[in-house]
Amino acid sequence: MKLIFIHGSGGSKEAWCFQIERFPNAEAIDLPGHPEGEPCTSIEDYAEWLRGYIHKKGYRDVVLAGHSLGGGIVLAYALKYPPELKGIILIGSGARLRVHPMYLEMLEKAVGEPSVLEQFFEVGWELIDPELKEVLQRRAFENGPAVFLNDMLCCDRFDVMDRVNRIRLPTLALCGSEDIMTPPKYTRYLADNIPGAKAVVIDGGTHMVFAEKPREVNKAIEDFLKGL
Repeated sequence: MKLIFIHGSGGSKEAWCFQIERFPNAEAIDLPGHPEGEPCTSIEDYAEWLRGYIHKKGYRDVVLAGHSLGGGIVLAYALKYPPELKGIILIGSGARLRVHPMYLEMLEKAVGEPSVLEQFFEVGWELIDPELKEVLQRRAFENGPAVFLNDMLCCDRFDVMDRVNRIRLPTLALCGSEDIMTPPKYTRYLADNIPGAKAVVIDGGTHMVFAEKPREVNKAIEDFLKGL
């Protein structure tokens, strides 16, 4: 079994450090354009890139775990290529990922004035270990605000609410109870509409719950994997 972690908008593989420590055979990847290469312009295109990556590596019995944008990529992959997956894990994500115009406007401004990007880290990152927070901020600036904006626009266009019920893969949908970007109702929708899916809401966690509450998140992932 190969567990692969996919980061969220403007993010990086370093976000999954606590999961990689706990699951040593797992792999966290950087999406194209983060910062190497060119970013894809839709979640579906990111899913195609991911499929190419998996095939090139020759991985089998793949379990995909994605956060936010990454969760959308996982859903797109699961809808198009279900026989290639053993299970899916959706963290702080949803079947629709509309983005508040305020965030898009801020990122558009940041493209010409990168320091504006710092505002994204002022709220909602308080629970992350300071050393990890510093790494994630540095990597976000390396990727750049244009990539962050691109990813957010990919999310804003994503909507598979009318199709997730076609997924027949073992599914874990997980989020933090205080997530305002992809609130618990998104996770419950996934669990209610994907047959057999399990929902886990981590008390006190926000959108970055996997970095804030790694012990609880890792336990949920471990239990899910044991059931496969």
